[in-house]
Amino acid sequence: MRLITHNMLKCHVKNCTDPNKQFPLRFKDVQLEQIDAERNDEFLVRMLPRLDWPALLTTSKELGYSLPQSVPENPVDNDEFLQALHAFILETHVKEGCMVCNGCSHEYKITNGIPNMLLAEHEI
Repeated sequence: MRLITHNMLKCHVKNCTDPNKQFPLRFKDVQLEQIDAERNDEFLVRMLPRLDWPALLTTSKELGYSLPQSVPENPVDNDEFLQALHAFILETHVKEGCMVCNGCSHEYKITNGIPNMLLAEHEI
């Protein structure tokens, strides 16, 4: 699972204790892998408004990566920023582990890079 996907996932458990803690899901016992991907600056710049930057920062710190504290004013002209963003959201993959909700502690397993977001009937 690419980290760009993680930035768009949240907990959907019916009785989650605090909706403000449903996002971002935190990682637990993850195995990461770097997979080269072609860089597309136009795509990265178009995705920026859709990304939750504070959540992305939280995730990067959790995984031991370093991203700038804020998006530069003109990211299209900032090659260093675009390379760091590309490497983190498109080349960093979670192969195994789980994501945990900060509100209800529900665990979403990740197997072979695929997150299982299905809930049991009593959780819907």
